[in-house]
Amino acid sequence: MSKSSTSHAASAADFVPHTQSLRTLAAAVQNCRGCPLYANATQAVFGEGSKGASVVFVGEQPGDAEDIAGEPFVGPAGRLLDSVLEEVGIDRGEVYVTNAVKHFKWTPRGKRRMHAKPSAREMAACRPWLTAELELIKPTVLVCLGATAAQSLLGRTFRLTKSRGKPFESQWAQWTVATYHPSAVLRAKQTDQAREVEAAFQADLQVVAKLIESGRLKKPR
Repeated sequence: MSKSSTSHAASAADFVPHTQSLRTLAAAVQNCRGCPLYANATQAVFGEGSKGASVVFVGEQPGDAEDIAGEPFVGPAGRLLDSVLEEVGIDRGEVYVTNAVKHFKWTPRGKRRMHAKPSAREMAACRPWLTAELELIKPTVLVCLGATAAQSLLGRTFRLTKSRGKPFESQWAQWTVATYHPSAVLRAKQTDQAREVEAAFQADLQVVAKLIESGRLKKPR
């Protein structure tokens, strides 16, 4: 199952180059050995979008489809995100999308690779990559998709149920908004809460759209 028996470092910090280029970071992440997750992933999946983006969406980790393609949010959750962004009037081509953890963590179930939640240690080990992205882009709006992404950036005491959909200032952006991960919306489709969760997710992204429309995204270049 493992690609290599090479030992890993305690953090990605030793692998993150000092650069002003997202392309350089994206190339360097493929050599990251900051935690054990690299050994069972096809490749690292870095963020995608422009350095000049005013809005950054951060999810938990790449899924099976993303691990194979090497691109973030291209699987079912990504398609749902695209659909809702279009509905609320946000052009995905003008935002940056990434994940808190860059390698796919999974457990086997027959021939399928099933998502496994990253541990706090794995999130902490990978955080230097996410920090480097945010420091280069300097977004005006940061959108945390799911509790894992929110806690990775905002601390383990952050509660999505309490703060979901409410814009606030953080060290990362003028406005930070936390909402459900689109995969959670997909899972909710199998429950009685389907309409409630879908409506809440769309409403939260409408909040982001209104921030854009309000003219608050006059980001200096």
